[in-house]
Order: sequence, then structure tokens, then C-alpha cells
Amino acid sequence: MIRRLLVIGVTLFVSGPSLAEDIKLPPTMGVTAYDTGTAGFNIAVGVGKMMKDKYGTDLRVLPAGNDVARLAPLRAKRAVMSAMGSGTYFAQEGVFEFGAREWGPQPLQLLLSTVDCNAGSLGVAADIGVKEIKDLKGKRVGFVVGSPALNQNSLAILAFGGLKQTDVKAVEFASYGAMWKGLINNDTDAAFGTTITGPAKEAETSPRGLIWPPLPADDKAGWERVQKVGSFFFPHRATCGAGISPEKPIQLGTYPYPIFVAYASVPADQVYAITKAMIVNYDAYKDSAPGAGGLAADRQTKNWVVPVHPGAVKALKEAGQWSDQQEAHNNALFKRQDALTAAWAEYGKSNPPSDDKAFLEGWMKARAAALAKANMPNGFE
Repeated sequence: MIRRLLVIGVTLFVSGPSLAEDIKLPPTMGVTAYDTGTAGFNIAVGVGKMMKDKYGTDLRVLPAGNDVARLAPLRAKRAVMSAMGSGTYFAQEGVFEFGAREWGPQPLQLLLSTVDCNAGSLGVAADIGVKEIKDLKGKRVGFVVGSPALNQNSLAILAFGGLKQTDVKAVEFASYGAMWKGLINNDTDAAFGTTITGPAKEAETSPRGLIWPPLPADDKAGWERVQKVGSFFFPHRATCGAGISPEKPIQLGTYPYPIFVAYASVPADQVYAITKAMIVNYDAYKDSAPGAGGLAADRQTKNWVVPVHPGAVKALKEAGQWSDQQEAHNNALFKRQDALTAAWAEYGKSNPPSDDKAFLEGWMKARAAALAKANMPNGFE
């Protein structure tokens, strides 16, 4: 199984050198990220400059418009890691576009991720009088065609206010950028994004203005609804972004972004070297782009919904940033990936429908049954 193979990989590497000066990186590496100018792309570029300066490694950052496009080079071994968002979780779970017969559950595992002063939520045009998420009932909310990750994020935030997609007027756009342009141009009233994204800042200075309706952490019922739709979200106090400052913080929600991930099949020693380089040279890139400061080893999100790669675990242990509790949680997530992989294989043997929609529906039922049998949460009721 995946976990056992990786444990062997770590065991073989434990006796190797661990000092920063002994880190060995290849001459070139590929990493995929969101489009040029996004936080994920900019942070990846900052990490790449560090690797070039410290190790002579050319890190080629390949922009891609959706999660499938970001992971395809990794699966084809043309890139070693990706700066992903919530699509990491969807890929692991084999849902949405990853429920297609060409994909299925992907054994993605974390290196490092960032949670910084920013948050991810629904930005709302200030000129419509909305103060709370529940006030969006009947309002126009942007959705992006072919981007289940973004759309699921929006639905999770709407759930805080007890709203579903049918409670709002869904307006579809071709891309993330087009959606935010739509908010500025009065074609929609709300759009999901990170508070530090360029389009949000542009919206804030537009005639419509921008607000971020709060998601107070003490609203337990609201957060229970959020996490039923997006289990990867958690409460977060935002202190930076469009209209947000340390003096004017807002309680919102977030999840790690970007999340540097690699496939389970990437050798543990390679992942260790990359992660170690990012940890020991943190000061060289922490100010390279907004959000990069969240990559510090002591600021890593604990016990998230996707496991940490064994190579990265070794680097985090050396940095004193790993616990027995997280080890147990990580091992449970490895078992979840094993269960999902086995369920996909069994579904493939069951003569599934040739129609794409029927195939996905059948898989989601098989997936739910397999997780229930393993006494693991579905996450997509």
C-alpha cells in the first residue's frame, strides 16, 4: 500500500546527511501553480529564486488555469510538485473533475503550506447593503465554469449563513479573473477569493467598493455548516488584504494556500531535500510575496485533511515541528488514501457505466459505501 512503501523510503534515507549544506537538489525542477500574478504563482517564484541563489537549481514555475492542468504534469513526472489550493483535497477524495474515469483519487501529500495574515472568503460589493453572509439571500453570486474548487468554496461560505446555491442568483463566469471583473462591472454581487488577491484590491478601490462579511469563530452552528460543505476550512482572524489591516481585522475563514504537494510516489529523500531547503532558507524568501511568510515550519497547519509526505515529516521532525498526535493523525490519513485507492480499483472492476455523468454518480455511491465500511467520514454528503 502507499503508506507502507513510503515508510520504507524514509527508512532508507534516515541515515543520510541532514545538514543544510548537505542538501542536494537537482539542476532543474518543475512546479505548477495558479495563473501568473496569483499568490500561489508569486510565492513559488520566490521559493525558486531562493533555490537558484542557494543551490543553483532552476525552478520552472508552470502556470495552469485549473486543478487538472496543475496536476497533469506531476502525474506525467514533468514536474515534481504543485502550489495548489483546496483542489488538493478534491483530488485526494476523487470528487468533481477527479471523479472522471481518467483520474480517480490522487495520493497527494504535503510538503509545506502557508496560512498567513490573509483569509479566503466571499468578497461582496459594498453598494448592496450586505452586512452578514445570510444577507446574500437573493443576491447575485459568482461561480466559475469548470472550477469545482472555487465553487465549492463559495458554497461553504454561503452555508455559514444557512444558504445554498438555490438561495442566491448564480452568475457563471469563464474564469476567476472574469468573475472579479464581473463584480466590479456590476454583473455579480459576490465573488470568492483570498483577501490579498489583486482583483479584490481592485474591487475595493472601484466605485462599488468591497466588504468581507464576517464568519465569527464563536458561531459554532455556522461553522458546523461550513465544514459540512468544505471540511478543509477553519476559522481565521484576517489582518491583511483589501480593506483589512491589523487595526481593522475581520474574523473570516481560510485553508492553507498555497499548498505545496507532491505525489506519494516521489522518493522520500527528494521531498526531504526540497522541504529542508524551504525550512532552513525561510528568511531568504519569506518577504518575496504576500503570504510567503506563512511557510515557516512553526506556522504549519496541524492535522489537516491531506497527509504530510514522509520526506517532509522527516524535515519537520528535525525542525522540532512534529508531534505524536500529528503522527497518529497523519497515519490515519494514509489509511484513508489507501481506502480510496482500493475503492476506485474495485469500482473499475465492476463494469461501470460508459456515460460520464452516470460513471461519476456510480463512483460517488461506491466511494460513500467504501468510506462508510471503513468508518471514515464521507465529506461530500
